[in-house]
Amino acid sequence: MTVYFYGADEVPYGCFSNFSDHGFDLDGAWWRTSEHYFQAQKFKGTRHADLIRRAPTPLRAAELGRDASRPLRRDWERVKDDVMRRAVATKFRVHADIRDVLLSTGDEEIVEDTTTDHYWGRGRTGNGKNMLGRILVRTRHQLRAELAEAPEGDGGRPRR
Repeated sequence: MTVYFYGADEVPYGCFSNFSDHGFDLDGAWWRTSEHYFQAQKFKGTRHADLIRRAPTPLRAAELGRDASRPLRRDWERVKDDVMRRAVATKFRVHADIRDVLLSTGDEEIVEDTTTDHYWGRGRTGNGKNMLGRILVRTRHQLRAELAEAPEGDGGRPRR
């Protein structure tokens, strides 16, 4: 069975959305959501990146990050997958409740069920790259490996 997700308010898999309300510290700053982190990294080191970090909602962070009048960092296409991997891995390492949801998916495929994004999701035809789903599967695998290596008595928290 494939696990589909999209909206952050969907139970139980809404936590897989970058809009889910699961903040974290990364790169010396607090990020309200993984969407905030991802969008800000397009403009790393600029005032616009900090404006995105401080956006009141993930939707606003996404809007600011998609502002076509702002130039993206030159290496964005090369680094964007790694940026997403870091954000997703950090989010699931920090929040035990959603880590448990991710681990509960077993070995199932995870798919971002959006018709509007052929890269991060399944896209209109259903044949999109589903990179966010693939990153979630990879993160699940990494978390399992970390939990297997964790010494007894540490509460089962993955190492960073």
